[in-house]
Amino acid sequence: MLDESLLDTPEALAEADHRALLRGAAEAGARVRTAARHATEAGVHELKPDGRPRAILLAGPGAAATCVADLLGTLAGAACPVTRLAPAGVAPAAGALRWELPGWAGSVDLLIVTTPDGSEPGLSLLVEQAYRRGCTVVAVAPAGSPLADAAGAAHGLFVPMATAPYEQDEQPPVAASAPGVLWALLTPLLALLDRIALIAAPPEELERVADRLDHIAERCGPAVATYSNPAKTLAAELADSLPVIWTEGTSGGPAGRRFAAALAELAGRPSLVAELPEALAAHNALLAGPLAAGADPDDFFRDRVEEAPALHARVVLLRDRPIGGLTAAPAARELALSHDTPISELEPEAGDELVTLAELIAMTDFAAVYLALASGA
Repeated sequence: MLDESLLDTPEALAEADHRALLRGAAEAGARVRTAARHATEAGVHELKPDGRPRAILLAGPGAAATCVADLLGTLAGAACPVTRLAPAGVAPAAGALRWELPGWAGSVDLLIVTTPDGSEPGLSLLVEQAYRRGCTVVAVAPAGSPLADAAGAAHGLFVPMATAPYEQDEQPPVAASAPGVLWALLTPLLALLDRIALIAAPPEELERVADRLDHIAERCGPAVATYSNPAKTLAAELADSLPVIWTEGTSGGPAGRRFAAALAELAGRPSLVAELPEALAAHNALLAGPLAAGADPDDFFRDRVEEAPALHARVVLLRDRPIGGLTAAPAARELALSHDTPISELEPEAGDELVTLAELIAMTDFAAVYLALASGA
């Protein structure tokens, strides 16, 4: 059950936030600036690349690495394939995970290693394997970690992860889907891909991203009441609902998949995600089935004190295209409403692709955090 009264009590939110999730979301802009400075100090802007790599291989544990690979692959597009190397192992523990390079990886490929931990022996072994194969190695991890030493031994580029003091003392470790972790790992890699001419992310663009993240933090902060706070509003709308996340546009896809991962890891909530227009066919039967809002006519007579509410679908439409362009949004609204399914919509303000992507991620990160805190996750 969602405690909606907690959403409008900043003191209660702070007390419930044992994992410092709200602080991480609010500090996203500052984390981008710090991470960009770390990239500069590590020498990213002084690199003299011989050309674009044939392929980018990205390795790292958990949702953070998955999201970083998804975002980089989306931004790079057809210019260079970005492939995440999934780990193998008997448990999701740092010492149990192992990564392997594909057989074709060699001197024309780039290996990127991202982790908020840095103590994984499997990643250090992967870096050694890449060095023997002739791959270029770039790593982003906490300073002083074993991975930093492995990257140095492989003559790779190491960028210290931008961390906050409260994260270093956090027990248990900060969740991989935490907002601060994503931007700390992603920002140096945006600067790197800009340097090798795969994407356009110069320092002034990263500053615009940080400014947009600051703007969202002001709009969605804990002191802003629910009725004027889009993130709190979305969290309240998703209470007792199964989020059916429909995305549209290049940036919408990775933002939706990031939202689904954050809902699962931070709030313990299942969700479904698909891209328009295929989502309309893929989820049509779902909206017409027992999860539809009007599927349980007896729900009106439910004892709302003793009985848990039935789980019903709610569509969340994430768009990054301007109104008036080629869009399936009208068809999405029509399908949802025809099945009595409520719909929430998020569309960023005008801006470059990287800036609008940052806004969608920030808005949904705040919503996932509020949902986690208000539901006691």
